[in-house]
Amino acid sequence: MKIYNLNNCAEFLDRINARSDTGVKEAEETAAEIIEDVRINGDEAVRKYTAKFDSDSAKYYEVPAGVIEKAYREADSELINALKRCKENIEAFHERQKQDGYVITSENGVMLGQRSRGLERAGIYVPGGSAPLVSSVLMCAVPAKIAGVGEIIMTTPPQKDGTPNMDILAAARLCGVDKVFQCGGAQAIAAMAFGTENIPRVCKIVGPGNIYVTAAKRLLFGTVDIDMLAGPSEILILADESANPRYIAADLLSQAEHDRLSSAVLITTSNEIAKTTVVELERQLAALPRKEIAEESLQKYGAIIVADSKEQAVDLANKLAPEHLEVLFENPLEYIGRINNAASVFFGAYSPEPLGDYYAGSNHVLPTNGTARFFSPLSVETFTKKSSWIYYTKDALKEAADATILIAEREGLDAHANSVKVRCEN
Repeated sequence: MKIYNLNNCAEFLDRINARSDTGVKEAEETAAEIIEDVRINGDEAVRKYTAKFDSDSAKYYEVPAGVIEKAYREADSELINALKRCKENIEAFHERQKQDGYVITSENGVMLGQRSRGLERAGIYVPGGSAPLVSSVLMCAVPAKIAGVGEIIMTTPPQKDGTPNMDILAAARLCGVDKVFQCGGAQAIAAMAFGTENIPRVCKIVGPGNIYVTAAKRLLFGTVDIDMLAGPSEILILADESANPRYIAADLLSQAEHDRLSSAVLITTSNEIAKTTVVELERQLAALPRKEIAEESLQKYGAIIVADSKEQAVDLANKLAPEHLEVLFENPLEYIGRINNAASVFFGAYSPEPLGDYYAGSNHVLPTNGTARFFSPLSVETFTKKSSWIYYTKDALKEAADATILIAEREGLDAHANSVKVRCEN
């Protein structure tokens, strides 16, 4: 991992900002072909791509309810207990996000209101492959349940031998997912967006996925709502001389092992911390099972940047707007009000990023690649929709008529004005 200072890191920062564009054009071209095929041919196309990309011997298309129940019943009790504890924390955190509608009344009889309710049907995408994200089932399904979503559909690719991942099924059963389908990639996103003979059409699709999943979500936005366009995972750590390089290295590697495009960056005010962290990274990397992935990630998109002050470090963090931000300063909570652009923030030496991935209760479906400047983490609000309503009496309409008619006529919309006039003639 190379060590920079603030004056010579511009080229590196440009590189990590551009990494989400790697392969996007080709992925969108492929995804567009798959989407059109699924739109026309439905389940037949989905099954074809499942056989091509995931397994040519998928055991199920829709996983039977009995199989899901069995997966839960026969699951490792330690895993189920761990998932239950995580679920309780996620519920406790997200329950506070639920919003009720409201009504405003006036003396003249006018009533205005907003109604908030859960979506009719939501789709959850859960990656499989070398890192099946069991935790993503909880992170997506629990807020959906709290929001009052009518039906939750989940798609997840089969394993190479054609069987579903039993841990994912157990988590789906624990969280009350209604239907599970063995399909992944752009074809699964298209199936949920359009609906097929077997896969119901959903109102919104959430959950992390590979570049083809993201490309499909981008192309289908408008046909269906989506949570966000998430790219490769990333972590940014702010550290002063009080930080522990062993902890820093462990946390950088926790994201670098995700993907070869993942970014792991340390900004520190201490040259000694910078040098010692490099040594710790080499030591810990040697024992990592996903060493090759993490090593490539660190070489291409990892760096240590030495800042002159904590203020400079925080300013750069706000500019980068990272997915995960750890603040390993001596008095970290002093900086709560200064961190404006980060999706999920971890304060102090004993709040490592994986707590947010699994246990703490905050959501781990997060905006990446600087989009935390305007996107928020997945939440209960992700699964709700709002509508406003208006009730006026005749006398109240007459009070509003002059202003309404004047503006409508200034806009050249005479029929708008007349809609009010005809009600106020008598």
